[in-house]
Amino acid sequence: MNILRTPDNCFAGLKDYPFKPHYTDIQTDDGSSLRIHHIDEGPRDGPVLLAMHGQPVWSYLYARMIPHLVKAGIRVIAPDLPGYGKSDKPAARENYSYQRQVDWMNQWLVKNDFSDLTFFGQDWGGLIGLRMVADNGDRFVKVAMGNTGLPYSPDVPEKVVDEVLAFRASAQVITMASMTKQMRKMDGFGGEDRYAGIRKFAYWQKYTWDTVNPPAGIIASSMMEKRSKWQIAAELFCVKLRLNKLLPFSSDISRAFEAPFPSPAYKMAVRAMPSQVPSIPDQSLDAQKKAWDFFSNFDKPFLCVGAGDDPVTNGFEKIFLAKVPGTKGQSHEMIGGGHFFQWTRAEKLSDVLANFIKIKD
Repeated sequence: MNILRTPDNCFAGLKDYPFKPHYTDIQTDDGSSLRIHHIDEGPRDGPVLLAMHGQPVWSYLYARMIPHLVKAGIRVIAPDLPGYGKSDKPAARENYSYQRQVDWMNQWLVKNDFSDLTFFGQDWGGLIGLRMVADNGDRFVKVAMGNTGLPYSPDVPEKVVDEVLAFRASAQVITMASMTKQMRKMDGFGGEDRYAGIRKFAYWQKYTWDTVNPPAGIIASSMMEKRSKWQIAAELFCVKLRLNKLLPFSSDISRAFEAPFPSPAYKMAVRAMPSQVPSIPDQSLDAQKKAWDFFSNFDKPFLCVGAGDDPVTNGFEKIFLAKVPGTKGQSHEMIGGGHFFQWTRAEKLSDVLANFIKIKD
């Protein structure tokens, strides 16, 4: 397996990321060594929160939350998924599957022997992390999730599947603007038209795969801060010309989320992982069913805390509240802040999670 490693100097000068790096080497299925990075901050004897990020970001997403959580006496462990942040980056599309990400993170979890954990995951951090909980249930005492899910879609009609696959394979050019327009029309995957969300999400899947150099920094920053259209357009132009390192008007946030990717070759996870979301039936069906069987009997505390205004994941909590016994009696809430509410609602989300962690059940 061809594995890339982002040079340390790419992360020099990042604002508000003073955290000491921790590294764990695991083995891929072909025997290659894969290094996974994580943050470990806060009191050694405090309750432990395992916080997992999504796509196309990395543990920098938790930089605003960590000081609040540590002040509350909580130890925070935040890994970078393989392909992101300071973790190694397999270079080929076939390296990235949902199952492989779960397998790699399971190895990381066991090798570090983390236990007595409260889990929190968002976006892909939830998709992968919830499967980790299902595979290692004795290591977790509580689970929280936000703006994510555990997609299981065995009954999507063949007509819809064929339509989505044909669209994703088509020659139609999807720009960032046209993709964003469609994504803003989503109402989660459970809106009035059950399959409308699947069709619109396909724009994200197609855009990321067809775009050789997806602008991770712009995508992240545009959902975390107010930026003018001309700033975004100018930065996007420079990214297309691969001049983004010279861009004087990119924001601190954009630079931070672009930092792990010194060239397009490092962005295979950003390109490949959206297509691994099982919005339609795929090779993950059996594993997803197994995970749902686990959570259908999960009676440990389980909290749903989301934005409530994130078009991609609106209504994510409904199926969990209906199926997971551990959700009963918990203080579920929607706190606003959009898709990356770890950044935009850092203090509020930290308070919600700290209270959840410290409640004696």
